[in-house]
Amino acid sequence: MCTLQAADEGLHQGTIEETTLGICVVKHRDATDRPEDIGIVLEGQVVLHDLDNVALAVAMLFGLMYALNLNYPPELKYCFEVLQKVVMELDGNTLSKKAQALKNRLHQ
Repeated sequence: MCTLQAADEGLHQGTIEETTLGICVVKHRDATDRPEDIGIVLEGQVVLHDLDNVALAVAMLFGLMYALNLNYPPELKYCFEVLQKVVMELDGNTLSKKAQALKNRLHQ
């Protein structure tokens, strides 16, 4: 997830282009509670924006990954696995050893 200040337009594009997959939150410079924009980035392109909240953005990201048949980025494989299988309880019967160990620790 990338968090950007609303006034840094030049920085936005560079950061977005470097992002393979993620959620981008643009905040006001005065750091108000409500972000200016929440969007989803796939392969350096903003594919959805003006989402209401980060929870919706996470759900939409999973939906896009499923619909477009995208693999999890290798460096974030376990993060997405835990979100999908432990937090969202989707297909939670088949966990990797690392995800299963975390789930056991969380449920102690």
